[in-house]
Amino acid sequence: MRFALILLVLVAGAAQAQVTPDQIDRLAAEAQTQVVQWRRWFHQNPELSNREFNTSARIAEILAEIGLEPRTGIAGTGIVAIIEGGKPGPMVALRSDMDGLPVTEQTGLPFASTARTEYNGQKVGVMHACGHDAHMSMLLGAASVLNAVREELAGSVMLIFQPAEEGPPAGEKGGASLMLEEGIWDERKPEAVFGIHVGIGVPGGEIAVRPGPLMASSDRFQLTVRGMQTHGARPWDGVDPIVVAAQIVLGLQTIGSRQVDVTLAPSIVSVGRIAGGVRNNVIPDEVELEGTIRSFDAAVRRDIQERIERTARGIAQSAGASVDYELELGNPPVVNDPALVARMMPSLQRAAGTVHDINPQTVAEDFSEYAIRVPGLFLFLGNIPPDADPANMPTNHSPLFDTHEPNLEVGVRVFSHLAVDYLQGH
Repeated sequence: MRFALILLVLVAGAAQAQVTPDQIDRLAAEAQTQVVQWRRWFHQNPELSNREFNTSARIAEILAEIGLEPRTGIAGTGIVAIIEGGKPGPMVALRSDMDGLPVTEQTGLPFASTARTEYNGQKVGVMHACGHDAHMSMLLGAASVLNAVREELAGSVMLIFQPAEEGPPAGEKGGASLMLEEGIWDERKPEAVFGIHVGIGVPGGEIAVRPGPLMASSDRFQLTVRGMQTHGARPWDGVDPIVVAAQIVLGLQTIGSRQVDVTLAPSIVSVGRIAGGVRNNVIPDEVELEGTIRSFDAAVRRDIQERIERTARGIAQSAGASVDYELELGNPPVVNDPALVARMMPSLQRAAGTVHDINPQTVAEDFSEYAIRVPGLFLFLGNIPPDADPANMPTNHSPLFDTHEPNLEVGVRVFSHLAVDYLQGH
């Protein structure tokens, strides 16, 4: 009997020491003013991929002020910090991206970016036009919340601030793959990884998520069609690569519509650039085509890559031309672990109220690099003001894109609830 009473006291004490949802929500509300200030600083001081030097320094400074020990210089400007819980348990990871875009801001905000730099040989404006300023500030807010309850955490939380999500400059490595290559998970690997992206396709302050494929892979291809230059008035004296290139563009569209099994997964082949010729009456030697491949299934992805080359070469050969084919692999598809989504659904509902199902998105994200190594959950947070019409809101990558700042508190709650509930439910 005495042993049973002692055990009951111990169990009750352990239950009382757990972090409560109300505690998280209160701390997130208290952090909101600071989170908004952080977001405005990041928004006003954007930097391009692999050039996030001031951004990185500011994040490290904030993490140190919170009471953490940031590890800097990973993949160039990336940062990792770990919140060590007071109780034994697993580790989970929370990830934010850091880079801005070569976009000249037109929002008119008092803290709008006026930054300019060079990109691809051109002077350009720089802007957080995709919400990475919101992502960083929400993760820092969650760091503040989680560090305040660290003694009650049954495990640890790794904070990942990642550069170059939009893609490193030509000839450079970067992003999630480089952070992993440089060993952020070599010594301690999390059991799960979570990420958030703000956007306008979801009602303000609400969440959209789905198990399985969420975002597409993104591969770049380039085709150089080689013909034989001749006078535009005598095309039979040469081989016209412009006509061949036009036939190839049309032929590539039959891959998704006629050659792959559309019941397996959606796919897209788009040609975004055609370059060739210098004069109206000169048929050139060659034409360049450049495009993107989007898919949600690994086997379909490989199949499309092969079909592009085969289709282009076949069409070119029929006209007496030839083709050089270059393929640059991009991000794998973002695939949410179904069991993890099911497990964390109550946490998402508690943090945001409404959770929507969403169709797979054909845009890409290198969060996929983490999620192919451990179970991952990536979600979208509605960015617009309440009752706003998404059709009238500037989209991500627009020079008019902005973050509705009250929704930042929701993001802090989501990050915090996911981490705490996963650890306490282990």
